[in-house]
Amino acid sequence: MSATSTENIRRRIAGENVWLSRGPADPAYLARLPAHELQYEVLPTEDAVGRAMLDEIQSAADAKAGSLVMILLGGRGAQALHRQLGQIAKNSENNALLRRLHVFTQDALAPLRMDNGLSFVRDFERLLGEEFFSKVKSFTCIKTDAADLGAELAAYIQKLEALGGIDIFFLGLGPEAGGASHLAYIKPGSGATYNDVAGMIPISESIREHHIKKFKAGGTQVTESEEAECRAATSILTLGPAAILGARRIVQSIVDASTAPGKRESYRKLLDTSLSDDGATRQAQLDQNPGLWLRLHPNVRSLILADVLDG
Repeated sequence: MSATSTENIRRRIAGENVWLSRGPADPAYLARLPAHELQYEVLPTEDAVGRAMLDEIQSAADAKAGSLVMILLGGRGAQALHRQLGQIAKNSENNALLRRLHVFTQDALAPLRMDNGLSFVRDFERLLGEEFFSKVKSFTCIKTDAADLGAELAAYIQKLEALGGIDIFFLGLGPEAGGASHLAYIKPGSGATYNDVAGMIPISESIREHHIKKFKAGGTQVTESEEAECRAATSILTLGPAAILGARRIVQSIVDASTAPGKRESYRKLLDTSLSDDGATRQAQLDQNPGLWLRLHPNVRSLILADVLDG
């Protein structure tokens, strides 16, 4: 599935969730999408995961001419990559690569001031550094303090797709109750379908707690007022399954099972779940456990530390 024009994107309501969609989902089409086994790679350290992710950026750049569209992963999963990108941005050796990058974020809590310490943007700035942002071709985030969040999300998607779609999408895996998981911030029960490019969904307490916990575990210093503002957020803005399935390459990283032990059960279910050949049943599986959307992409690399397989 490749990116298409935003002229075909319409608002779709699923309960309390608002999705920007390319049209109604066809269960028969969903049933025909091949389900893939997820082959993981166990790496020795978080820094090794970061180096592998950096190599993926270089490989993607080597495989095409012109600019490269990259979706950053927030939170702990890509912090080693971000530190390494920050380091190479301090010299001129990799300027040619950095100047080809169109960098996008993938999700956000809203409403939230852009300078809140629990904003992904602030975390990216802390780890990547000023030199990185001065050298990349562009950096686009979802403006979580916009007066009209729906219009902001639509403009964000328009810019992303005008660049020709996603070359490399960095993803993690967020634990949910019962061993389910979220990708980006597509949460269980949000009604996402394969045609949904992005969405605005009500925040859940589990997402809010996971968000705050992973920032603190990653070393972010948060004030009481910033945490209070984050806890008052009402919506999640996120890229949807169509953006994930339309990416040319997905690289997943899971490095924090020691501080987020729920990821062990979630990852095991991602590996072991048998996806139904019936379209309606498969849609129900994906809605109950959105992490499974990863299994419908043909070009995924999953990088993990050994502790995610414990237990």
